[in-house]
Amino acid sequence: MKTLDELVEIFELLGDWDQRYAFIIDIGEGMPEMPEALKIEGNKVKGCMSQVWISAYAKPEHPGLIYFHGDCDTAVIKGVLALLIQLCEAKTIEELQQLDVDEFFERLQLDEHLSPNRHVGVYAIVELMKQQAAALKSPDSNATESRSVSA
Repeated sequence: MKTLDELVEIFELLGDWDQRYAFIIDIGEGMPEMPEALKIEGNKVKGCMSQVWISAYAKPEHPGLIYFHGDCDTAVIKGVLALLIQLCEAKTIEELQQLDVDEFFERLQLDEHLSPNRHVGVYAIVELMKQQAAALKSPDSNATESRSVSA
């Protein structure tokens, strides 16, 4: 898990955008595999140009904290998804609800380097993450390691 400040520091050390894109792609490639069983319609991000899936789950050994499985079919957005998961994992639902996507874009300068259509997709990813986290908190949810949540 990284903080936004830590990610900003890494991006500043990388310098130019060729290095930053390479870093984003590497982060995506290093993301753990999402179980195929979780690649269902309810976990698919709507409004994203890429095929993106996200699934929130809880770990019994860390009650109250949210974790995510994710996958994407394009390298750069998979990397952005991996960055978002790093920012959001092991957070409470309340902390997750406070994630400011605009701050994420601005501080990492993604607002200048991703197309407007990609921005819409990233907002949709974060919105689904927040919806799924909120669904885990509902009294009738029975969160387990591989629980899939319909959005």
